[in-house]
Amino acid sequence: MQAFEPPTATPVPVASPSETASPVESATPSPDAPITDSVYVPPSCEGRPLATVPPATTVAEPTPSLETNPVISTDTQLHVFDELTSTINDVYLYPDFNGLDWPGIVAAYRAKVEGGLDTETFYIEMEHLVSELGDEHSHFESPLQVAASEAELAGTNDYVGVGILVQPLPDRGRVTVLAVFPDSSAEHGGLKAHDSILAVDGLPIVEDGTAYPHRVRGPECTAVVLTVQSPGQEPRQMTFVRYRITASLPIDARLVPTADGSRIGYIFIPTFYDETVPGQVRQALEDFGPLNGVILDNRMNGGGSSTVVEPILSYFVSGALGNFVSRHNSRPLEVAADPVHNSQTAPMVILIGTDTVSFGEIFSGALKDTGRAQLVGQTTLGNVETLHGYSFDDGSRVWIAEERFDPLNSHADWEKDGIHPDVEAFAEWDAFTFESDPGVKAAVALLGHK
Repeated sequence: MQAFEPPTATPVPVASPSETASPVESATPSPDAPITDSVYVPPSCEGRPLATVPPATTVAEPTPSLETNPVISTDTQLHVFDELTSTINDVYLYPDFNGLDWPGIVAAYRAKVEGGLDTETFYIEMEHLVSELGDEHSHFESPLQVAASEAELAGTNDYVGVGILVQPLPDRGRVTVLAVFPDSSAEHGGLKAHDSILAVDGLPIVEDGTAYPHRVRGPECTAVVLTVQSPGQEPRQMTFVRYRITASLPIDARLVPTADGSRIGYIFIPTFYDETVPGQVRQALEDFGPLNGVILDNRMNGGGSSTVVEPILSYFVSGALGNFVSRHNSRPLEVAADPVHNSQTAPMVILIGTDTVSFGEIFSGALKDTGRAQLVGQTTLGNVETLHGYSFDDGSRVWIAEERFDPLNSHADWEKDGIHPDVEAFAEWDAFTFESDPGVKAAVALLGHK
């Protein structure tokens, strides 16, 4: 068991380690694909004929890899089921089960298992069972999902694609770029954070309210034509060559240009579910040197693991920050200082919004509650239960909302009310660039600079 919280709304790379694109037909050269000398071709694809996947084959979602979960018997399924439901009964944060007839729900699902389910259906039913709790946080993972989750936490990105982390915006008919992997086709081609993808090889990336970012995927050394729109500009077509990306998810760290010559460091943290992030944040602080102010951008941070959160907290604060409270116990969140230059004392602003979730909220709210930081942005939606993981003999795992966070000074109910910023500042992620970011501008002003 760990105090460990996978992200609730984490943006995903356009290709993930657990899935690979499987076109219906073999890739064939497309005479209409604008593959020119200006398109970056990685060394691994040099000398190979470039092709595009026929657009008709990208209409459907890519087929998951053929790897399947090991087959388990009905007896094993019942054993996992009983352990799962017993654990939920013992430790779930809400003893009234959110007003549900939980015994009735358990009995209905047990009848399904006793009636006979194949292995994959069993795991799907367990996912449905846990989702019945309705807290939008607790969830079940099959053995394959456990392996993919652990690879994600380790920062093991290994996939074929153009090299971007995206956030679907289905209500706006697009997906928007949160981060660009170093030395990727996207970086060489000039894609930047806040750019949006509207279409892939002429196919809309959002149809009937559903986003299909996986349409960017495809076999290695194939070309893809993306319809891209930068904030304030007209859409344009850009061609990229897909190739294998093996890298940690990057943060964005830079000094903010200021009119008064102050040194303000900006760090965008897209997730706390990547154990390479603390080292990247430390390196950024080392590179910045002493600062007049720090801006941490948690607006797209969907949470993650305490093993990632606590080292980053230690760069900026020390001492008690509050308590994690379960049905039976309470344990403190205490941090020992680990300063980098003057990171413990430099004035600090954290950017938050409706996509700041889970440990993203706890991190931001705790630093405000103790007076260490001020907040800029939007009120968060309130989803701050801490999950604990329980593994079963078949290799599956359940994450259960087991604790709430009680902030040290205010004792506010963030789950109910969300976390409120000191200064409201908001624009859609795809509507601004770093230079025109209203959150950064408000943060600089709050720090007393210009």
